[in-house]
Amino acid sequence: MSVYDRLKALGIELPSVSAPAAAYVPFVRTGNLVFLSGHIAKRDGKPWVGKLGLDTDTATGKLAARAIAIDLLGTLQAAVGGDLNKVERIVKVMSLVNSTGEFTEQHLVTNGCSELLAEVFGADKGAHARSAFGVAQVPMGACVEIELIAQVA
Repeated sequence: MSVYDRLKALGIELPSVSAPAAAYVPFVRTGNLVFLSGHIAKRDGKPWVGKLGLDTDTATGKLAARAIAIDLLGTLQAAVGGDLNKVERIVKVMSLVNSTGEFTEQHLVTNGCSELLAEVFGADKGAHARSAFGVAQVPMGACVEIELIAQVA
């Protein structure tokens, strides 16, 4: 099953690349690696604001991370010239979770992204190294920000 068959089965339509909010580019390709800049969680086109452990629970954070994964896929598609089937492997995901000092479920929030990547690319290509950090704040008050590195053909 191709990546696009899986996306269709999941009911996912990929967005186009968003314009950067500051002085950076959405992705950089060097050799067979693509580095995607951090994407913040968005809901209805606006930052998905919240702080885990204060006004946002783990399940909601996981949904936000899944939404970021969809945005990341849109950017990755642009980075590989419009064909996600060129992705050989998701190499690394780094997640920044806007959370209180007491919140300790950053890894569960980040699963929202990791699980979707595995569904879309399959267990082999979608499995990746990962870091999940709790941070005091994310740009625009978003609850989660995630960046990604992929190996491509």
